[in-house]
Amino acid sequence: MAKTILITGATSGFGRASAELFSHNGWKLILTGRRSDRLLELQEKLGPAAVHTAVFDVRDKKQVQEMVERLPEEFRNVDILLNNAGLALGLGPAHETDLDEWETMVDTNIKGMLYMTRLLLPGMVARRCGHIINIGSIAASWPYPGGNAYGGTKAFVQQFSRNLRADLHGTGIRVTNIEPGLAESEFSIVRFGGDKDKAAKVYEGTEPLTPVDIAEIIYWTASRPAHVNINCLEVMPVCQSWGNFVINRK
Repeated sequence: MAKTILITGATSGFGRASAELFSHNGWKLILTGRRSDRLLELQEKLGPAAVHTAVFDVRDKKQVQEMVERLPEEFRNVDILLNNAGLALGLGPAHETDLDEWETMVDTNIKGMLYMTRLLLPGMVARRCGHIINIGSIAASWPYPGGNAYGGTKAFVQQFSRNLRADLHGTGIRVTNIEPGLAESEFSIVRFGGDKDKAAKVYEGTEPLTPVDIAEIIYWTASRPAHVNINCLEVMPVCQSWGNFVINRK
């Protein structure tokens, strides 16, 4: 019997690549996002019989609740929740940033993950089977100028994942936090308000991670034997590492 994965933010990047990979390996898919045209196109590509789509915003608790309540019977037993929906906005210093951008990052990266997890966990616990996979970031552990609220939200993802593991001890539910580094997708385009030229400069002269790279890591963690839990997996491209501490000299 085919297993079911629910992917938030499935319309692009890691989410879309994961949808394609899991579909290729015979999984049933619940694909969610805010762009109905992209979800429809992806559903048609992967085969409508094994794909259920839902258009909603993870920041809206009521919409999340309604989506879960309206899942068709054949998609109700969710085996994996991939909390992929997330974003970064802006790269300015904290004293100049837009408070609305901070709020949007908190609402999406933190609250959206909380809503989805809380509403799907009871069914997993009742069945004593399931896997929560959260998409974090190296920004949770390694700060950089302009990372401020984004790094803070991903630090929350990291700690929430760890505490979730503690809460679910003995239930058979697995929890994984995957923390990518430099990866080329729509991430920087969104961060810079649609400025594609500015986004392209982030990756200029590099060989960054790709959505397919991350999708393969997600699938690998999901396909481990039931007694194996990948707690946290941090991954960077070879071209990325750490620099020296910054010292302000007067």
